[in-house]
Amino acid sequence: MNAESGVPSRSKQQPMWLQEYIDSPEKQRQLYKKTLRIVILSQIFGGAGLAAGITVGALIAQDMLGTESGAGIPVALLTLGSAGAALLIGRLSQRFGRRTGLAAGFLTGGLGAVGIILATVINSVMLLFASLLVYGAGSATNMLARYAGTDLATAKQRATAVSMAMVSTTFGAVAGPNLVGVMGNFAQSVGIPTLAGPFILAGAAFIFAGLVLLLFLRPDPLVVSKAIADAQVKDSTAQAISELESSTKNKRGIVVGATIMILTQFVMVAIMTMTPIHMEHHGHDLSAVGLVIGFHIGAMYFPSLFTGLLVDKFGRTAMAIASGATLLAAGIVAAFAPGDSMVMLVTALVLLGLGWNFGLISGTALIIDATHPSIRAKTQGSVDGWLALSGASGGALSGMVVAQSSYAVLSLTGAALSLLLIPVVVWSRKNKRQKAEIKISNSYPVD
Repeated sequence: MNAESGVPSRSKQQPMWLQEYIDSPEKQRQLYKKTLRIVILSQIFGGAGLAAGITVGALIAQDMLGTESGAGIPVALLTLGSAGAALLIGRLSQRFGRRTGLAAGFLTGGLGAVGIILATVINSVMLLFASLLVYGAGSATNMLARYAGTDLATAKQRATAVSMAMVSTTFGAVAGPNLVGVMGNFAQSVGIPTLAGPFILAGAAFIFAGLVLLLFLRPDPLVVSKAIADAQVKDSTAQAISELESSTKNKRGIVVGATIMILTQFVMVAIMTMTPIHMEHHGHDLSAVGLVIGFHIGAMYFPSLFTGLLVDKFGRTAMAIASGATLLAAGIVAAFAPGDSMVMLVTALVLLGLGWNFGLISGTALIIDATHPSIRAKTQGSVDGWLALSGASGGALSGMVVAQSSYAVLSLTGAALSLLLIPVVVWSRKNKRQKAEIKISNSYPVD
């Protein structure tokens, strides 16, 4: 104990290995780079696991239920399970670190994939629905992993760090749908229904991703980040500590970032969910569906590196507006594209993925900017929980809308909803200007 300040000495408070990271910016940079490499490797496998449910989940449900009105249920359940898992993983990560939370999420998702395979073998709808909820943990983890690379990033690196994690997902996410036919044939050869084939790949991919994080994400970046933040607080004056505590949670930044992500997620999931059904109605086979969804997922993740650079350079709100405009174009193209035109369907789904990408990265950067390491993982998990619920709503409502009207009506509705991003961004910019004006006025003496 320091007798003069009453603050425990840092050498007694932190283990020696952790103190080395606190004292060395160079070691922090090295850990930042190492963390990105590990996250990238895990995301390659996680992306392959994520793609299976998107590609054939609706088709399995339609086959079991015998009606297309319930085709949106799998994506709804998957995203509902993802919402609950995001909350739990966020809290687990906040308490024990990213390594524990993310590894647990991926491994749980792998078990869910095994359950889905078993459900198709015994033709159990209840087991299918329960397993889809568990499988959602893998989806939640795939999304939450993007935050791990930002724990030790500077403010100007955050969007780029998010994008590097996401772009690595492209490799697995694009390969997954395009292996639908291959995995279907493999499943059939071992006595498993063809549509369950992609979930064999998903289960193996999620489990491998979890093992990569469990074994190699050491030291834990969030643990180091919190220790660095704590050390900075202890080296500050009482006034600085008070200011830090009062600004620990920037609610406006969290609200704006979350709203951007939730709207883009709702529109994207709604249109994406019913595209395989729409294609099946127009005579496209499973390989064609896999190709279109593969292009879509590629557009969701592959442009991420460039998106991150643009977000860091031109700002979060500018890219949020670009997200709304791109989703608007996607909805219009999807609505008016001929059902037998692969080119137009691919164009619509690529625009849909790109608009989602712009919204997710800009919104994610806003969330990171607005949170302190002491509550960051928990807040991120909560926001991603709402994000998943938005996707669940979009997935569930999409089947009902198409059953009562058409795929074109669904697409145009999504296009209209994307326009809501504009007033959200205008509101956030207005509040920033007001805050700046207040700060300037308070800097002048009062007579």
